[in-house]
Amino acid sequence: MPNLLLELRSEEIPARMQRKAAGDLKKLVTDALVEAGLSYEGAREYWTPRRLALDIHGLTARSADVREERKGPRTDANEKAIEGFLRGAGLSSVSEAQVVSDPKKGDFYVAVISKPGRATEEIVAEVMPGIIRDFPWPKSMRWGKASSKPGALRWVRPLQSIVCTFGPEHEETVVIPFEIDGITASNVTYGHRFHAPEVITVRRFDDYAASLEKAKVILDAERRKDIILHDARDIAFANGLELVEDEGLLEEVSGLVEWPQVLMGSFEEDYLSIPSEIIRLTIKTNQKCFVTRKQGEETLSNRFILVSNIQAHDGGKEIVHGNGKVVRARLSDALHFWKRDQGDMPDLDTLKASAAKFGLDLTKPLDQRMAKLDALDVTFHAKLGTQGDRVARIRALAKELTAITGADAALVDRAAVLAKADLRTEAVGEFPELQGLMGRKYAVLQGENLSMAAAIEDHYKPQGPSDRVPEDKVAITLALADKLDTLTGFWAIDEKPTGSKDPFALRRAALGVVRILLERRVRLPLLATTKDGDLLSFFHDRLKVYLRDQGARHDLIDAVLTPEADDLLMVARRVEALTAFITSEDGKNLLAGTKRATQLLAAEEKKGTVIADGVSPALFRLDAEKELFAAISSASKDAANSVAGEDFRSAMEALSKLRGPVDRFFEDVLVNDEDAAIRANRLALLRLIREATGTVADFSKISG
Repeated sequence: MPNLLLELRSEEIPARMQRKAAGDLKKLVTDALVEAGLSYEGAREYWTPRRLALDIHGLTARSADVREERKGPRTDANEKAIEGFLRGAGLSSVSEAQVVSDPKKGDFYVAVISKPGRATEEIVAEVMPGIIRDFPWPKSMRWGKASSKPGALRWVRPLQSIVCTFGPEHEETVVIPFEIDGITASNVTYGHRFHAPEVITVRRFDDYAASLEKAKVILDAERRKDIILHDARDIAFANGLELVEDEGLLEEVSGLVEWPQVLMGSFEEDYLSIPSEIIRLTIKTNQKCFVTRKQGEETLSNRFILVSNIQAHDGGKEIVHGNGKVVRARLSDALHFWKRDQGDMPDLDTLKASAAKFGLDLTKPLDQRMAKLDALDVTFHAKLGTQGDRVARIRALAKELTAITGADAALVDRAAVLAKADLRTEAVGEFPELQGLMGRKYAVLQGENLSMAAAIEDHYKPQGPSDRVPEDKVAITLALADKLDTLTGFWAIDEKPTGSKDPFALRRAALGVVRILLERRVRLPLLATTKDGDLLSFFHDRLKVYLRDQGARHDLIDAVLTPEADDLLMVARRVEALTAFITSEDGKNLLAGTKRATQLLAAEEKKGTVIADGVSPALFRLDAEKELFAAISSASKDAANSVAGEDFRSAMEALSKLRGPVDRFFEDVLVNDEDAAIRANRLALLRLIREATGTVADFSKISG
């Protein structure tokens, strides 16, 4: 079957946009072809800095003929109904419609609409201009003389050429020459901008990819990544070092080059006095280079690895030299930031009031920067005050939380006061992603307690499902205070997440609280702490997501989670116990017996049947009633004691003993007795079953 090759070649596409753009192209084109009645065996997208390409193989040569029968109104219908039918079916008169008789409904019109199939070339030429013109780039531009005209083509960077060929695997292909803004699709492309600027004529994907490779263009982005990674590892190993791998940087660099050439540069060892994190970010952010370290060690070496797009005649010496000059200049700036942050601020006299407010020691650099943060009245949020206001709130909340976490109150207070101080450091000003980490480093340098210093870094954690959770009690306390202040604050000003929008990362903050409580086994009454039931519901949503990701069944979570449940650790423990119990024989027995009782009870409640306020043993008529009442009384007591001791598995085991008495009850007893009093008493007995099991879970919500 025929294959379709498409290439859109332009000036350099930003690396961060390439992968998604190639995926968008694949979806837009294949969806349009299928919508037009074509089918295909497979499609794969490719991208480089200067091109998006699409290989669709096994594409049908034409769309199928379509025959559709559209039923219309009766022949004696009013004129407007008939006219509407003819218009919708594309008929000019009723003579073009068929009349079909139905013994029950009479005669009615039927339009037989036949649409002949179309050649694939015609369909592609029709759909492609619209796809290109409306392509969903995050940002796009106009260029050239045509840019001033209304409706001019917009593209991420100037579009230079289009390849569009179609044909069987072993026969000649044809060009589908559609046109958009003066660019006509052809079978001509170009290779590497510097190494191979000559014209390349292509027929189908195989020779297209091979010709590009000869012209110093590796089309497959994953292969470019693999080449970069392995060559970088090899060159590091050859120099007695190991590569500090960075998947995000690798993805970006592979989108900057079509013919990757891996080289090694160096800088003076004096710069290694700068923290490794700053060195790594400086070199990564400014030069898109990788750093290295000695094999088996954590500290960095003074060698870095760069990726060039040019195979230089001198082996890359000039490229390495040029990159080295820039790296040294940036590291010189970083060293300046690092040293400045450890010195005194020039305006200490203006910071005394802020220092007094927070109990700061102005002989210490980090304390000075916290005082400066407060003195400048740096806004956190227009409706939530300044960063200083926020630190004061976190400090007060953290003090309350120490009673729950058992952390050292003095260390928690000191950590809370200095947690945001590094926001006024030059290192964090240059690299905001280092906030917290630089605070820890500067705290250690000025002799702070190591646990307190670590809390400054860890109070931002976890920042996602894969990020680590704080372990030290001081860090746990501060992390909870920070996130709870964020959530209660934005809830108070009604800035809640809506749909997919969450500009203040409140879902992440709530998930962070959930993970800390569960993974560090903290018993925190959230409703009492936040005083907001709607926020508690938000925590419940994040808890459900977390537990489902851990493998818990949604129905078991729903069976345990009540609207007022604010001890999330206990909820998780109940779900864990219920998950283990419900698959056992005892669990299956308990579920089966309870469901029968609760379903019957719910049905009678819905009908408005009278149910006694309490069970009266005097109204028992059968031994099965007496036996069930005794069993419930015993099981309820045992279950309540187990729940009080937070032994949920034992509570469930105690309740599972009800299965036998429940079965005998339903075998021997007619609940809906003719005597209203007896009926009401027996329904009250079933209600006792629901109440007893409800101490553990709502079994009516469990499937199975």
